[in-house]
Amino acid sequence: MLIYLDLIFLLNLWIDFLLLLTTNVILKYKTSYIRLFLASLVGACSTFLFLINNKIVLFIFKILFSIMMQLITNKYKGIKTLIENTFYFYLTSIILAGTLYLLKLDQLKMRYNFFLLFILTPIILKIYKKEIKKLDTYYSDIYAVTVIYKGKKYYFNAYLDTGNKLYDQYKKRPISLVYTSKIVVNYKDCLFVPIETASGNTLLKCIIVEKIIINNKEKNNVLIGLSKNQFQIQDIDMILHKDIIGGLK
Repeated sequence: MLIYLDLIFLLNLWIDFLLLLTTNVILKYKTSYIRLFLASLVGACSTFLFLINNKIVLFIFKILFSIMMQLITNKYKGIKTLIENTFYFYLTSIILAGTLYLLKLDQLKMRYNFFLLFILTPIILKIYKKEIKKLDTYYSDIYAVTVIYKGKKYYFNAYLDTGNKLYDQYKKRPISLVYTSKIVVNYKDCLFVPIETASGNTLLKCIIVEKIIINNKEKNNVLIGLSKNQFQIQDIDMILHKDIIGGLK
């Protein structure tokens, strides 16, 4: 079997550089391209590990190479950070390897393989990075909220919507929204609060709950609007106002 060590070395150098760069972007680390290149160079040297026949020794060397790459890229910042960096590096590697496997590149001729790997690797990692950042942004705005109303506890998956600008026009109280089917309301206790929307002024049916609790912090006498329509965000049944988060104690 003919092995192109020079091409494999260059390909590993390219892929390791992109993996390290992607990992750093996901973890929000900043490092120089020189460090990334040097770490990738170390990773590319693992090309020659195929000379080792013992699987246990090979596994140990691969781990050592990965640790060295992380230390060169971001320096030593504690054992916990080192383990986290190495874990995400391997996770990113697995995502890339799995995607390439699904594309069945191994069925192509060697020269086409190398060409496609050089082209497809950055594309795959860019898509992966974009989706990870999207998930990170989405879940950072999701809260588990406990609402106490009429002495009863209700539990909501809430989304912090910075675009929610609903205020009681008279008392300037921020208004969060809940889907009506998720809470039992005596409509005799409802308030019709004037609000300003994009389509003009209107009245919103609201209740004042005794307390809401988020991350073990709470706020009393919160104004909550009742929405008859289910929210478009999956598994979300409450829309938080940004001022509610700032007012928790």
